[in-house]
Amino acid sequence: MTEDPITVLIVEDDADFRDSSARWMQRKGHHVAAAASGAEALSLCSRQDFEVGVFDMNMPGMSGIELLQRVRDEGIDMEVIILTGQGTIETAVQAMKMGASDYLTKPCPLGDLEHHCRLARDRGRLRRENRQLKAIISRGHSKTEIIGDSPEMRSVSKLIDRIAPTDKPVLITGESGTGKEVVAKVIQQKSLLADKPFVTVNCAALPEQLVESELFGHQKGAFTGATAEKPGLFEVADRGTVFIDELGELPLALQPKLLRVLEDGSMRRIGSHKERHVTVRIIAATNRDLADDVKEGTFREDLYYRVNVLPINLPPLRERPGDIDLLIDHFMPDDWHVDPEARAVMNAYDWPGNVRELINVVQRATILADGNEITLDDLPRELTHRVPGHRAAPSTSASVPVDGIKLDDVQRHHVLEVLRQQGGNKAKTARVLGIHRRKLYRLLERFESDAPSTQESST
Repeated sequence: MTEDPITVLIVEDDADFRDSSARWMQRKGHHVAAAASGAEALSLCSRQDFEVGVFDMNMPGMSGIELLQRVRDEGIDMEVIILTGQGTIETAVQAMKMGASDYLTKPCPLGDLEHHCRLARDRGRLRRENRQLKAIISRGHSKTEIIGDSPEMRSVSKLIDRIAPTDKPVLITGESGTGKEVVAKVIQQKSLLADKPFVTVNCAALPEQLVESELFGHQKGAFTGATAEKPGLFEVADRGTVFIDELGELPLALQPKLLRVLEDGSMRRIGSHKERHVTVRIIAATNRDLADDVKEGTFREDLYYRVNVLPINLPPLRERPGDIDLLIDHFMPDDWHVDPEARAVMNAYDWPGNVRELINVVQRATILADGNEITLDDLPRELTHRVPGHRAAPSTSASVPVDGIKLDDVQRHHVLEVLRQQGGNKAKTARVLGIHRRKLYRLLERFESDAPSTQESST
């Protein structure tokens, strides 16, 4: 039996040809069903799936082309080969325009029939795989949106709307964590290439040889570990978009190859002398000042001007007044809340890690919080230690804050005093404070990690 059998439906009113074809395919190990008419074929299709259908063009009642039309109208997923006589080639061509994948003229060698069935089966599998891949990509690349209503971000959004429909290179600059990849995805979604591939490579995350292989591909044996040929991302993204993150980390030796792609779409795989051509739009991002890198000789000037056709600079979060609340609410789970003190602290913080840091803080807080509310206790110390000391203490504290003393110190003093009064019993201490025992443990861990500050405040 063949290692990869085909499931075939042969529809032929000539009993001799039908039976001989079916026996031949079965001897070759394939799974075969045979029908003498279009109606019988449709009945079989309602009970079984077939990879390939072989339809005779001229049959009484329902012709092969009419059967093909019924198969397509009813959404039956199979590749169809039309069998035709010498005088009906034009009709066979018409059938291919209707969706037939191939045709054969009778009489034909049965070996040719098997060969064409195999080609049709492989074509059908590739078509289904492409359909599945598109569905996966569509699910994996759900619509991305920019969160922000500050004047700075409204300006960025307007710029995106203007440059997205073009095919020119875009350079997105800004501090780490400002959302450069998000902007790249929004540009692609609003471009004329929205339904085409969008692939990403991070130059800082890979060693030099792997960056070259990822972008340009390689031939089998081009280097140790290259056990098979591999197309690069430029080939994968042909007619689509390539997002090159951390462009400033692209090795100097690879910059001429990227320049060639930008200039005329030319590229070569590692280990190959064959020139390949691609049509891609390049969107790049960097947190470096490439103009300074050009002066220092670590980035090519011609590449800089070629990639910097449409620049977008993203402002840091500290320069986006009003956006912090929007971002907190966007990244927080449904039915969750942030108490006013915690929200005020988050708005006062300067977010050196920008939006990425805010996302991490919100995710961490939702894990640590008791119930569905984020409080000061759930925020990391780098946020809460900046709270002015004259602010009101939490409701669990009986102490009155003294001007100049930080809220952390007031809270620490009160919690440790209650713990001392309860003889070190953490369960009783938590009940007196009116908090969950897990929250008490987190507070004590925070106080312990800040031991030097505790010592200073007690002297």
